[in-house]
Amino acid sequence: MTPEEVGRRVVALLAPVEATASVSGGQGYARATVDVPPASWADAVRAARDDDELGLDFLDWLSAVDELADGFDVVLHLWSVRHRHGLLLRTRVPRDTPVVASVVGLFPGAAWHERETHEMFGIDFAGHGELRPLLLPPEFEGHPLRKEFVLASRVAKPWPGAKEPGESEAGGGRRPVRPPGVPAPGEWGTTPTPAGAAGAGAGPRGGTPARPARERPPRPAAGERTARPAAAERPARPNAAERPARPTAGEASERPASGEAGPGSGAAPAADEAGPPGRPLPGERPTGPPRQEPGPDAAGES
Repeated sequence: MTPEEVGRRVVALLAPVEATASVSGGQGYARATVDVPPASWADAVRAARDDDELGLDFLDWLSAVDELADGFDVVLHLWSVRHRHGLLLRTRVPRDTPVVASVVGLFPGAAWHERETHEMFGIDFAGHGELRPLLLPPEFEGHPLRKEFVLASRVAKPWPGAKEPGESEAGGGRRPVRPPGVPAPGEWGTTPTPAGAAGAGAGPRGGTPARPARERPPRPAAGERTARPAAAERPARPNAAERPARPTAGEASERPASGEAGPGSGAAPAADEAGPPGRPLPGERPTGPPRQEPGPDAAGES
């Protein structure tokens, strides 16, 4: 059956109850959607399960949607294992008295779904008999999936790790990241914004002002900056031809040793007249200044 045929069949089974059939989005995953009054909720589930043409014998899930002032929509998805088609059954309960009949007698697997919907939205399922907490601790107060529920962890607790080394105690903390669509803590709820939970301008309740930005010195103008020296003003590096050539290994071996006179040269200079000792060439043995022996006068005095 097509989604349109499934919707028309459910409406015909519930007559003369006022039920409205439509088709959800999702293209190939579209489902027949039937809205029924809260008083006919259990009868609609029974009719969809027991009808041979529908054969909706598998309960997939049950949950709710918060529609604010319009109340809550309780939604149930049924599936036919044999015919391979589904149905979204939906009813709306008022916000001040959100009560609807339980379907645990028809689908025992709905027990956990109704318990979760009860603790998350505060909807009572008449005839369930065991609406005890399923996911939250017994001392938890409120219903987290209601749109007016205040996220206490974002309002009452300071941002963890707000203080960094060097920050003062009076400075503002790090701004927490809020999910899309969640207002600032100072814009909703009954708890005032604590210090460090929001910055300046985050809601009418205020909060600790954000840490002021650091003042940086202004940048100098283009004409005031120190100009770099031009290429012509920089000292030129000596060319390869102007650099002194280093002696090769053959020339170093032909040079006379220290203290010997070369061919065609005069006597070797005295030790006290020689210049400062230079770096020894390859093949030469480094020699130090000549050792001075004590004279006879110094020996007689001692």
